[in-house]
Amino acid sequence: MDFSPKKELERFLAEDIGKGDISSRLLPTKKIKAKIISRQNGIVAGVQYAKDIFCIRGNKVKIIKKDGMTIKQNQTILEIIGSPQSILSCERTALNLLSRMSGIATQTHDLVKKIKAVNTKVKLYSTRKTAPGLRFFDKEAVKIGGGEKHRMSLDQMVMLKDNHLALSGSLSRLILKARKKYKKIEVEVENSSDSLLAAASGASIIMLDNFTPKEITKTISRLKKAELRKRVKLEASGGITSKNIQAYARTGVDMISVGKITSSVDGIDLSLEVL
Repeated sequence: MDFSPKKELERFLAEDIGKGDISSRLLPTKKIKAKIISRQNGIVAGVQYAKDIFCIRGNKVKIIKKDGMTIKQNQTILEIIGSPQSILSCERTALNLLSRMSGIATQTHDLVKKIKAVNTKVKLYSTRKTAPGLRFFDKEAVKIGGGEKHRMSLDQMVMLKDNHLALSGSLSRLILKARKKYKKIEVEVENSSDSLLAAASGASIIMLDNFTPKEITKTISRLKKAELRKRVKLEASGGITSKNIQAYARTGVDMISVGKITSSVDGIDLSLEVL
Protein backbone atom coordinates (compact mmCIF):
# COMPACT_ATOMS: atom_id res chain seq x y z
CA MET A 1 0.00 0.00 0.00
CA ASP A 2 1.38 3.41 -1.01
CA PHE A 3 1.92 5.83 1.87
CA SER A 4 0.21 9.21 1.61
CA PRO A 5 1.24 11.92 4.10
CA LYS A 6 -1.90 13.89 3.32
CA LYS A 7 -4.17 10.95 4.12
CA GLU A 8 -2.30 10.44 7.39
CA LEU A 9 -2.78 14.10 8.29
CA GLU A 10 -6.49 13.79 7.52
CA ARG A 11 -6.63 10.73 9.78
CA PHE A 12 -4.84 12.57 12.60
CA LEU A 13 -7.28 15.45 12.29
CA ALA A 14 -10.33 13.17 12.19
CA GLU A 15 -9.11 11.41 15.33
CA ASP A 16 -9.08 14.70 17.25
CA ILE A 17 -12.24 16.28 15.84
CA GLY A 18 -14.47 13.22 16.13
CA LYS A 19 -18.03 14.21 15.18
CA GLY A 20 -17.20 17.89 15.40
CA ASP A 21 -15.57 20.59 17.56
CA ILE A 22 -18.59 21.37 19.74
CA SER A 23 -16.70 24.02 21.74
CA SER A 24 -15.74 26.12 18.71
CA ARG A 25 -19.29 25.90 17.35
CA LEU A 26 -20.31 28.26 20.16
CA LEU A 27 -18.14 31.03 18.71
CA PRO A 28 -19.22 33.62 16.10
CA THR A 29 -18.36 32.85 12.49
CA LYS A 30 -15.92 35.45 11.20
CA LYS A 31 -12.41 35.66 9.77
CA ILE A 32 -9.65 35.75 12.35
CA LYS A 33 -5.87 35.67 12.29
CA ALA A 34 -3.71 33.45 14.46
CA LYS A 35 -0.07 32.51 14.71
CA ILE A 36 1.99 29.63 16.05
CA ILE A 37 4.90 30.78 18.16
CA SER A 38 7.78 29.00 19.86
CA ARG A 39 8.17 29.12 23.63
CA GLN A 40 11.76 27.87 23.50
CA ASN A 41 14.81 27.67 21.24
CA GLY A 42 15.25 24.81 18.80
CA ILE A 43 15.20 23.59 15.20
CA VAL A 44 11.82 23.71 13.50
CA ALA A 45 10.55 20.66 11.60
CA GLY A 46 7.18 19.68 10.18
CA VAL A 47 6.11 23.16 9.12
CA GLN A 48 4.70 22.03 5.79
CA TYR A 49 2.66 19.30 7.46
CA ALA A 50 1.31 21.75 10.04
CA LYS A 51 0.32 24.03 7.16
CA ASP A 52 -1.38 21.13 5.37
CA ILE A 53 -3.41 20.33 8.49
CA PHE A 54 -4.83 23.86 8.60
CA CYS A 55 -5.40 23.88 4.84
CA ILE A 56 -7.46 20.69 5.05
CA ARG A 57 -10.08 22.76 6.92
CA GLY A 58 -9.94 25.62 4.41
CA ASN A 59 -7.58 27.99 6.23
CA LYS A 60 -4.94 30.14 4.57
CA VAL A 61 -1.43 29.71 5.94
CA LYS A 62 1.82 31.63 5.58
CA ILE A 63 5.06 29.92 6.57
CA ILE A 64 7.43 32.23 8.43
CA LYS A 65 10.04 29.70 9.58
CA LYS A 66 10.96 26.87 7.18
CA ASP A 67 12.03 23.36 8.13
CA GLY A 68 15.58 23.24 9.43
CA MET A 69 15.65 26.88 10.53
CA THR A 70 16.62 27.88 14.07
CA ILE A 71 13.77 29.18 16.19
CA LYS A 72 14.05 31.27 19.33
CA GLN A 73 11.62 31.98 22.11
CA ASN A 74 8.54 33.99 21.03
CA GLN A 75 9.33 33.78 17.30
CA THR A 76 6.48 33.18 14.87
CA ILE A 77 6.55 29.97 12.81
CA LEU A 78 3.19 30.12 10.99
CA GLU A 79 0.43 32.65 10.40
CA ILE A 80 -3.10 31.37 9.80
CA ILE A 81 -6.27 33.09 8.53
CA GLY A 82 -9.70 31.45 8.76
CA SER A 83 -12.77 31.08 10.91
CA PRO A 84 -12.46 30.32 14.64
CA GLN A 85 -14.09 26.95 13.99
CA SER A 86 -11.63 25.93 11.26
CA ILE A 87 -8.50 27.20 13.02
CA LEU A 88 -9.24 25.91 16.52
CA SER A 89 -10.33 22.48 15.28
CA CYS A 90 -6.84 22.08 13.77
CA GLU A 91 -4.88 23.66 16.62
CA ARG A 92 -3.98 20.64 18.74
CA THR A 93 -3.23 18.26 15.86
CA ALA A 94 -0.93 20.77 14.18
CA LEU A 95 0.82 21.71 17.42
CA ASN A 96 1.31 18.08 18.47
CA LEU A 97 2.97 17.08 15.20
CA LEU A 98 5.01 20.26 14.85
CA SER A 99 6.16 20.06 18.47
CA ARG A 100 7.20 16.41 18.20
CA MET A 101 8.99 16.80 14.87
CA SER A 102 10.79 19.95 16.05
CA GLY A 103 11.87 18.16 19.23
CA ILE A 104 13.31 15.28 17.21
CA ALA A 105 15.06 17.64 14.79
CA THR A 106 16.51 19.69 17.65
CA GLN A 107 17.87 16.65 19.49
CA THR A 108 19.26 15.24 16.24
CA HIS A 109 20.90 18.56 15.38
CA ASP A 110 22.57 18.76 18.78
CA LEU A 111 23.99 15.23 18.51
CA VAL A 112 25.18 15.73 14.92
CA LYS A 113 26.94 18.92 16.00
CA LYS A 114 28.77 16.99 18.75
CA ILE A 115 29.77 14.25 16.30
CA LYS A 116 31.04 16.62 13.61
CA ALA A 117 33.17 18.46 16.17
CA VAL A 118 35.40 15.37 16.49
CA ASN A 119 34.80 13.35 13.30
CA THR A 120 33.20 14.75 10.16
CA LYS A 121 32.94 11.32 8.48
CA VAL A 122 30.59 9.72 11.00
CA LYS A 123 26.84 9.89 10.38
CA LEU A 124 24.03 9.75 12.92
CA TYR A 125 21.19 7.32 12.20
CA SER A 126 17.72 6.88 13.62
CA THR A 127 16.22 3.46 14.32
CA ARG A 128 12.81 1.79 14.12
CA LYS A 129 12.10 2.90 17.69
CA THR A 130 9.37 5.26 16.58
CA ALA A 131 5.78 5.82 17.70
CA PRO A 132 3.43 3.48 15.77
CA GLY A 133 1.83 5.42 12.93
CA LEU A 134 4.37 8.26 13.14
CA ARG A 135 7.47 6.65 11.63
CA PHE A 136 7.36 8.65 8.40
CA PHE A 137 7.14 11.95 10.27
CA ASP A 138 9.68 10.93 12.94
CA LYS A 139 12.20 9.93 10.28
CA GLU A 140 11.57 13.12 8.30
CA ALA A 141 12.35 15.12 11.43
CA VAL A 142 15.63 13.23 11.88
CA LYS A 143 16.62 14.09 8.31
CA ILE A 144 15.72 17.75 8.83
CA GLY A 145 17.89 17.77 11.94
CA GLY A 146 20.89 16.50 9.98
CA GLY A 147 20.64 12.76 10.66
CA GLU A 148 19.95 9.76 8.45
CA LYS A 149 16.81 7.61 8.29
CA HIS A 150 18.23 4.04 8.14
CA ARG A 151 15.46 1.42 7.56
CA MET A 152 11.90 2.69 7.24
CA SER A 153 10.48 -0.84 7.34
CA LEU A 154 11.53 -4.47 7.57
CA ASP A 155 11.39 -4.99 3.81
CA GLN A 156 14.09 -2.42 3.00
CA MET A 157 17.19 -4.26 4.14
CA VAL A 158 18.21 -7.52 5.77
CA MET A 159 19.22 -6.93 9.38
CA LEU A 160 20.14 -10.04 11.33
CA LYS A 161 19.82 -9.47 15.07
CA ASP A 162 20.23 -11.58 18.19
CA ASN A 163 16.92 -13.44 17.88
CA HIS A 164 17.57 -14.29 14.22
CA LEU A 165 20.98 -15.64 15.11
CA ALA A 166 19.69 -17.59 18.12
CA LEU A 167 17.06 -19.31 15.98
CA SER A 168 19.38 -20.06 13.07
CA GLY A 169 22.17 -21.61 15.12
CA SER A 170 24.91 -20.38 12.79
CA LEU A 171 25.90 -16.79 12.07
CA SER A 172 27.97 -17.56 8.99
CA ARG A 173 25.38 -19.92 7.51
CA LEU A 174 22.59 -17.35 7.92
CA ILE A 175 24.69 -14.61 6.28
CA LEU A 176 25.56 -16.89 3.36
CA LYS A 177 21.88 -17.75 2.92
CA ALA A 178 20.95 -14.05 2.89
CA ARG A 179 23.71 -13.24 0.37
CA LYS A 180 22.13 -15.57 -2.19
CA LYS A 181 19.18 -13.19 -2.49
CA TYR A 182 20.22 -9.82 -1.07
CA LYS A 183 23.25 -7.59 -1.63
CA LYS A 184 23.09 -5.43 1.49
CA ILE A 185 23.12 -7.26 4.81
CA GLU A 186 23.56 -5.85 8.29
CA VAL A 187 24.45 -8.07 11.23
CA GLU A 188 24.22 -7.23 14.92
CA VAL A 189 27.07 -8.67 16.99
CA GLU A 190 27.77 -8.64 20.71
CA ASN A 191 31.49 -9.43 20.73
CA SER A 192 34.62 -8.81 18.71
CA SER A 193 35.00 -12.39 17.47
CA ASP A 194 31.54 -12.38 15.90
CA SER A 195 32.36 -9.11 14.13
CA LEU A 196 35.30 -10.82 12.40
CA LEU A 197 33.13 -13.80 11.49
CA ALA A 198 30.40 -11.53 10.11
CA ALA A 199 32.91 -9.57 8.03
CA ALA A 200 34.54 -12.71 6.68
CA SER A 201 31.11 -14.16 5.80
CA GLY A 202 30.15 -11.16 3.67
CA ALA A 203 28.13 -8.79 5.87
CA SER A 204 27.85 -5.24 4.50
CA ILE A 205 27.31 -3.49 7.83
CA ILE A 206 28.19 -4.73 11.29
CA MET A 207 26.31 -3.28 14.23
CA LEU A 208 28.48 -3.29 17.34
CA ASP A 209 25.74 -3.62 19.92
CA ASN A 210 26.46 -2.19 23.39
CA PHE A 211 30.21 -2.08 22.76
CA THR A 212 32.17 0.48 24.75
CA PRO A 213 34.38 2.88 22.77
CA LYS A 214 37.41 0.93 24.00
CA GLU A 215 35.91 -2.35 22.77
CA ILE A 216 35.14 -0.79 19.39
CA THR A 217 38.71 0.44 19.03
CA LYS A 218 40.05 -3.05 19.75
CA THR A 219 37.56 -4.59 17.30
CA ILE A 220 38.60 -2.20 14.53
CA SER A 221 42.22 -3.09 15.19
CA ARG A 222 41.41 -6.79 14.85
CA LEU A 223 39.45 -6.20 11.63
CA LYS A 224 42.35 -4.24 10.15
CA LYS A 225 44.83 -6.93 11.13
CA ALA A 226 42.66 -9.55 9.41
CA GLU A 227 42.34 -7.21 6.36
CA LEU A 228 38.55 -7.12 6.80
CA ARG A 229 37.93 -3.50 7.87
CA LYS A 230 37.57 -2.13 4.35
CA ARG A 231 34.93 -4.73 3.50
CA VAL A 232 32.36 -3.46 5.98
CA LYS A 233 30.79 -0.40 7.52
CA LEU A 234 30.68 -0.34 11.29
CA GLU A 235 27.72 0.94 13.29
CA ALA A 236 27.89 1.74 17.00
CA SER A 237 24.59 1.25 18.81
CA GLY A 238 23.30 0.92 22.36
CA GLY A 239 23.79 3.11 25.40
CA ILE A 240 24.88 6.13 23.37
CA THR A 241 23.99 9.53 24.83
CA SER A 242 24.91 13.16 24.34
CA LYS A 243 27.55 12.71 27.05
CA ASN A 244 29.47 9.85 25.42
CA ILE A 245 28.65 10.24 21.72
CA GLN A 246 31.92 12.03 20.96
CA ALA A 247 33.89 9.14 22.44
CA TYR A 248 32.09 6.80 20.03
CA ALA A 249 32.67 9.17 17.08
CA ARG A 250 36.41 9.16 17.80
CA THR A 251 36.66 5.36 17.51
CA GLY A 252 36.48 5.38 13.71
CA VAL A 253 33.05 3.81 13.19
CA ASP A 254 31.10 4.87 10.12
CA MET A 255 27.67 5.10 11.72
CA ILE A 256 26.16 5.84 15.11
CA SER A 257 22.53 4.93 15.75
CA VAL A 258 20.55 6.41 18.64
CA GLY A 259 17.02 5.15 19.27
CA LYS A 260 16.21 7.80 21.85
CA ILE A 261 15.97 10.61 19.30
CA THR A 262 12.62 9.13 18.23
CA SER A 263 11.60 6.91 21.16
CA SER A 264 12.03 9.47 23.96
CA VAL A 265 11.00 12.75 22.41
CA ASP A 266 10.99 16.08 24.24
CA GLY A 267 8.76 18.21 22.06
CA ILE A 268 9.45 21.87 21.52
CA ASP A 269 7.01 24.04 23.49
CA LEU A 270 4.74 25.79 20.98
CA SER A 271 1.45 27.64 21.22
CA LEU A 272 -1.23 29.09 18.96
CA GLU A 273 -2.26 32.66 19.68
CA VAL A 274 -5.28 34.41 18.20
CA LEU A 275 -4.43 37.97 17.17
